Amino acid sequence: MRSPTSHSVSARSGRSSRSGSYLRRQPWLQRALWLIFKVFLLLFLTSFGWVVLLKYLPVSFTPLMISRKIEAMGSEQSTRIYKDWTSYEDLSKEAALAVVASEDQAFPVHWGFDFDEIQDAIKENRVRKRPRGASTISQQVAKNVFLWTGRSYLRKGLEAYFTFLIELIWGKERILEVYLNVAETGPLTFGFEAASRRYYGHSAKTLSRQEAARIAAVLPNPRLFSIKKPSPYIQRRTRQIARQMRLLGGQSYLRNL
Repeated sequence: MRSPTSHSVSARSGRSSRSGSYLRRQPWLQRALWLIFKVFLLLFLTSFGWVVLLKYLPVSFTPLMISRKIEAMGSEQSTRIYKDWTSYEDLSKEAALAVVASEDQAFPVHWGFDFDEIQDAIKENRVRKRPRGASTISQQVAKNVFLWTGRSYLRKGLEAYFTFLIELIWGKERILEVYLNVAETGPLTFGFEAASRRYYGHSAKTLSRQEAARIAAVLPNPRLFSIKKPSPYIQRRTRQIARQMRLLGGQSYLRNL
């Protein structure tokens, strides 16, 4: 008597044989599948190599910078982009602490995604008129450095892919270094060094807690909110961020990145 297991194996073998036979009778399908495989392999190797390269090189431009410059070219304002790549060692750790306190307090411990925050945002957005985001600093870096502006499921999927890669290859300190250099901090202004020199008149290395907190306070919408002329809302948010920085324990919170 033939066992059920041998019957199952035989059935699978028959299906596999028929599939192989069908592909051999359809050479165009074989070529199409092979081409798709090669395209995906090329895209993976290119993206992987790009991430590895940017682990060591300064990020000199991002799609958002290009987009903002193109927008400025269509108006009468200056098209100069204010940016000044600065290493993590030459940035005030108050700047690093400010963005973590305001944007992603679980940054030192998560692996790119804060699932508790995502669940909370989903629940809140059922009743909120304006959806609340739950992107981590890692996700924001992946989006700003590697992807175009806009919203789509494809872009969200690629954001998750690049988030995983930079967490794996870059590490926390490099992710934070890139964020502090490419985040939009004002009109045509990117990074804490450029913002500090433009609005405070000194290097980001000497940023005080209050100054760093004010830059972090405008990050949700740096073209609407002003570092130089803070509204009552930004002043209140600055105080809240500075208080969170103290509650986290100060700069020691980021010591083991």
